[in-house]
Amino acid sequence: MSGRLKSSDDASEAVLFEGILRRSRDLPAPRMAKVTVVVALLCYVGITTLNVLGAGVEGPALAAALFCLAAVFGLQLLHSRAGAKQAPAARRALTLGAQAALTYLPLLALKSQWGAMAGFLAGSLLLLLPPRLGWSLYGFVGVSMLVPPLLDGRPVLDSVYLVQTTLLTGLVTFGLTRLSELVHVLHESRDELTRAAVTRERLRFARDLHDLLGYSLSAIQLKGELIHRLIPAHPAKAKKEIEDILAISRQSLADVRRVASGYRDLSLEEEIASARSVLSAAEVEAVTDVRMGKVSAPVDTVLATVLREAVTNVLRHSRAAYCEITAVEEDGLMTLSVTNDGVTDGYRDSSPHSGSGLGNLGLRLQAVGGELEVDRRPGNVFRVVARVPAQGAVDLDLEGSPEGERTWLVA
Repeated sequence: MSGRLKSSDDASEAVLFEGILRRSRDLPAPRMAKVTVVVALLCYVGITTLNVLGAGVEGPALAAALFCLAAVFGLQLLHSRAGAKQAPAARRALTLGAQAALTYLPLLALKSQWGAMAGFLAGSLLLLLPPRLGWSLYGFVGVSMLVPPLLDGRPVLDSVYLVQTTLLTGLVTFGLTRLSELVHVLHESRDELTRAAVTRERLRFARDLHDLLGYSLSAIQLKGELIHRLIPAHPAKAKKEIEDILAISRQSLADVRRVASGYRDLSLEEEIASARSVLSAAEVEAVTDVRMGKVSAPVDTVLATVLREAVTNVLRHSRAAYCEITAVEEDGLMTLSVTNDGVTDGYRDSSPHSGSGLGNLGLRLQAVGGELEVDRRPGNVFRVVARVPAQGAVDLDLEGSPEGERTWLVA
């Protein structure tokens, strides 16, 4: 039995990450988004400059107009920077007041030729103020632009045009600034998602090494000790145990390769046979009851992993003389139980880093719709029970996943 197994969480996150990364490649970088905002603001300033020059303004009046243009442009850059809305209220009131003064005072002399700058003020009000107040003042600034054309003696249509361009300029300023901020946030989120994916992969790798290799290394250690005792009196039996060690070593190497590539194909029936041999080498009486029907590939693999961890705990964290393994499928429910009589209050494996991986097993079983039960009974009896629907997972090819990438989702 073989297959490619990933938990639904791992696979879903991988597909989500790949999708976001693929779509974000087409988006502008944060620096380009900021440049776009600055260029758009410069274009509006340039239009107003041309209007002022076209009105025949000269001398000190022209210098004053250009100074006001530069000041309004600088204030707008300040209001369009990231985080401007989080500035203290007093500072925002001061800069908005200065921009309002530099917007309306030149209107007394330049009238309609200065109208485009009111759009900057309208945009700043939307950027810096709470929505209700900001939109109200935005509308007021737009309506106020009905006056300058009338003072110039121009038709009402010109007044409507100036109101429309003011409101449009305000929306463009507000929209481009917010889009620039969103691009920045998106790129930061992508970086965070990349780091999270790397961290998750490291945890998966560590978890798989623990689940797959802990059992094999414990088995090699126990068989090595058995060989040491058998060589003087029973060299033939020792040779047989050496062959078992070689087989376990080859399997361990294959497990490492599977962990690195994401492939983890295990068979519960094969693991039960291997566990019986290892327990026998550790002088633990092993009793097995296997009544398995047809189970799905992910369920078979997860249950094999549970058995590996449970037997590893028997070997490393107890002094068991008896271990019972049952694997029974009834009415579509697969139950794996590992019971041993060797748990004691004071005993613990003395080797470094001898932690338990039962927490990992609970997560694995949840991914295929199962549950893990661990309990301690009278008489130093310890039992691990895994229950999961025999067809608890369905192999789906997620839309948008890389070619050949497959995942297991709970049915």
